[in-house]
Amino acid sequence: MAHKILIVDDAAFMRMMIKDILSKNGFDVVGEAADGKQAVEKYKETQPDLVTMDITMPEMDGIAALKEIKAINPGAKVIMCSAMGQQSMVIDAIQAGARDFIVKPFQADRVLEAINKTLS
Repeated sequence: MAHKILIVDDAAFMRMMIKDILSKNGFDVVGEAADGKQAVEKYKETQPDLVTMDITMPEMDGIAALKEIKAINPGAKVIMCSAMGQQSMVIDAIQAGARDFIVKPFQADRVLEAINKTLS
C-alpha cells in the first residue's frame, strides 16, 4: 500500500511541486493544507504516514503545528521545509520532533531521500 502524505505549505505552487514529485514516485497525497491550523485539522482527518511542513506560514507556523501534531500523535513523522537562512528555526523544529528537513528550492532526489529515510 502506498504511503499517505500530507503536504503543508502556504504557497500553492510549492504544494504542487511536492505533490508532483510524490505522485510520480508512488506516494499517495491524502491532503494539503495552507497553514498550520489547517495542517492540524487535516492531520486528524487523514492520519497520514508522513507530513511535509513549511516553517513560515500565516495563522499558525510550522513549528507550532508540529508541536500540536506531536501532541496528538507522539510518533508522527514530520519533515520540515525551509528556505535557506532559517537555520535557527530548523533547529527549533528538530528539537520539537521533526525527523528531517528539506531546503527550498526543492530537488526531487533530496525530497525523496528525506521521505524514504523517515518512513523506513
